[in-house]
Amino acid sequence: MLTLSDVDGPVNPDRGPGPGSGPGSERLARAAAEAFAARGFHGTSTRHVAAAAGMSPAALYVHHRSKEELLHALSLEGHRRVLALVREAASGADDPVAALGVLVERFVEHHATEHVSSRVVNYELAALDDDHRAEVAALRHEIEETVRAVVRRGVAAGLFVTDDPDLSAAALLSLGVDVSRWYRPGGRWTPAEVAAHYRGLALAMLGVSGRGPGPATARASGTRRPT
Repeated sequence: MLTLSDVDGPVNPDRGPGPGSGPGSERLARAAAEAFAARGFHGTSTRHVAAAAGMSPAALYVHHRSKEELLHALSLEGHRRVLALVREAASGADDPVAALGVLVERFVEHHATEHVSSRVVNYELAALDDDHRAEVAALRHEIEETVRAVVRRGVAAGLFVTDDPDLSAAALLSLGVDVSRWYRPGGRWTPAEVAAHYRGLALAMLGVSGRGPGPATARASGTRRPT
């Protein structure tokens, strides 16, 4: 779930600089995400990452002491950005339907636009050591709790229908994250079109009717939304 810059909160300086700490680190972060996505964490060596970044293996160790540490930095930064994204969307409207719609749309568009790095930080978590995995798990818990709170609010207001708000929230997050697994640029749909469609799916899942497809979906299908 991420891009590699503009994140609240620094990476622990004792662990080395984060991906956004300079041009070399940013290039290294992009190269690492692409390498991990293409080869898997265990199939990627530090030489692969260094070569893709256009630097020597020795230069890589100036920024990170191991490839696991690099994955940790990527994972922290990505999850922090997504946490900020969902919190902003959740607090942006008093109406739970509007808040959830914006949240799902932004969450899904992010995972489509940043599909390479998002795929890495969501599907390579098992490669992190116990302490690093616990740090990321704490961020994931905050993301989950933010989405659950919006769904619970909608249920309490009689706007959403679900027997299990927390399970419904988990399903919405799972659908959004999985976009990073299958989405590729240049295909049939743009990130905005996917996001608008998933917004409609999310609201329908919670029993909200009459909202229709998002603007991008309406454009893609060649239909006009009612005015």
